[in-house]
Amino acid sequence: MLRVAVIGAGVNGVASALKILEHYQDEKKLNVQVTILSELFTPNTTGDGSAGLWGPFLLGGTDESKVHKWSRDMHLFLEQIWLSEDAGEAGVCLVPCVRLSSDPNMIVGDFWRDIVYGAVELTAEQLEVYNKGRDVKFTSGMSFVTYTSEPIKLLPYLMKRFVRRGGQVEQRKITDLESFVRDSSYDVIVNCTGLGSRQLLNDDDVYSVRGQVSRVRANWVFTAILDESDDGNYIIPNTESVVLGGTHQERDYNTNVCAKDKRFIIDGCRSLLPGLKHSEHLFDWVGLRPGRVQLRLEAERRGNKLLIHNYGHGGSGVTLCWGCADDVLNLLLAARVKAKL
Repeated sequence: MLRVAVIGAGVNGVASALKILEHYQDEKKLNVQVTILSELFTPNTTGDGSAGLWGPFLLGGTDESKVHKWSRDMHLFLEQIWLSEDAGEAGVCLVPCVRLSSDPNMIVGDFWRDIVYGAVELTAEQLEVYNKGRDVKFTSGMSFVTYTSEPIKLLPYLMKRFVRRGGQVEQRKITDLESFVRDSSYDVIVNCTGLGSRQLLNDDDVYSVRGQVSRVRANWVFTAILDESDDGNYIIPNTESVVLGGTHQERDYNTNVCAKDKRFIIDGCRSLLPGLKHSEHLFDWVGLRPGRVQLRLEAERRGNKLLIHNYGHGGSGVTLCWGCADDVLNLLLAARVKAKL
């Protein structure tokens, strides 16, 4: 029997564990036991507070062609769920989006526009709607349709699929990866610890990207609006609330709600959509995204063990998780062929 441990129960950890388990069970060529080990599980992961809008975001210098593949794979996965009876349970919604930029040299969505549905550039007349009352004018924009998959719903759905297949879950904090790899009975260890890899691996290329959002009740908002500026705001409708954002403060580890950031979020989003002044404020939330100079997805041998790293997804955990999980599986399969694991 092949024994696999996935460390981390965020969306990338759960997706990797599920991808491996479903593959081997569907192939019926090898018995496999997959266990997710984590200190925290949904609804207490970083991703649980996010809006879950598909879209590559905050990925440092990660190779664009890889991001495109991973993003496309997740978009196709969400499409499959949306067309199934599981869409409501998984929190997958089809959402119209508008992305705007005030940078005259920027083309919005230039490398991923072929993935989403119906991407078209905004006309001057359409841009004028969003430029009313603005000192800094938007110079370009794109409208398209994509998916939201709220992690607060997607994670329980993926976990349910995992456990239903016989996947194991263990609440445990791994503080010494070297000892765990050496001493455990697992053949394969997949490291999906996100920001935790900074300490677990002494990886100084990992850093926090602080995100603060406000959630409001505004059930008349059905379109996501995103300002692509460095300090731009965004409005993302979810099934039961609307997410207003946000911040992306690198190397900021403050998990407390900041009043100044809240004011920036509320004022900025109301300038994009004035009707939000009539919305009901629900709560504020802060999470630390796992930033990295480049996303790390690679395998290494540790004696007779295989260690696969899958972390540093920035603000794109949901967007990349199924595509990255596919690469995790391929690394495992390639290693098995080479070493006959």
